[in-house]
Amino acid sequence: TKVVGGCEDYLDMVSRHAMPNKKGLPIHPKLAASINYMATNQLQEQAINAMADKYMAPENCNSLNVQAVNNPIWGNMSPSSRGQEIKLQRILKLLTAGITAVARTAVGVQMPEELQDALALLCNTQYEINSFRKNIIKPALHPKFAGLCKPGKTQPPSLLFGEDLPKQVKDLDEE
Repeated sequence: TKVVGGCEDYLDMVSRHAMPNKKGLPIHPKLAASINYMATNQLQEQAINAMADKYMAPENCNSLNVQAVNNPIWGNMSPSSRGQEIKLQRILKLLTAGITAVARTAVGVQMPEELQDALALLCNTQYEINSFRKNIIKPALHPKFAGLCKPGKTQPPSLLFGEDLPKQVKDLDEE
């Protein structure tokens, strides 16, 4: 018999709501070993920085810039939120370098379907991280300005909350 609130109930709930871990076709064993190693071990800082510097965002892809937090908002953030933001910006720098590396494999606009999918997944990850950044920052804002953190807003090229922050604040203040 199950005890309500017992371990069995918890495990049953977890199994119903956990994301399935489906597996695809195997890849070359040496490639799999390399991926598994890199995904579970921190790589050398110098090597990572050299790779990231090698794949700078193309000048015509402004959305691949890592957006800074607008100064007025940065000034209201707690030290822990600032620390998280700095870490997320570092992750985004590496992610945008990866997106650029994948994009550079294209011949014109032609690229294999797998690379098109990889590019779409990586770009969506960038969007998700930027939305997450805004959620981390949201508590530092006055509640009436929470609308600045809506995930559906277009990501600006250089500042996370846009170049026209005073206008956005004024618009929200008038609502």
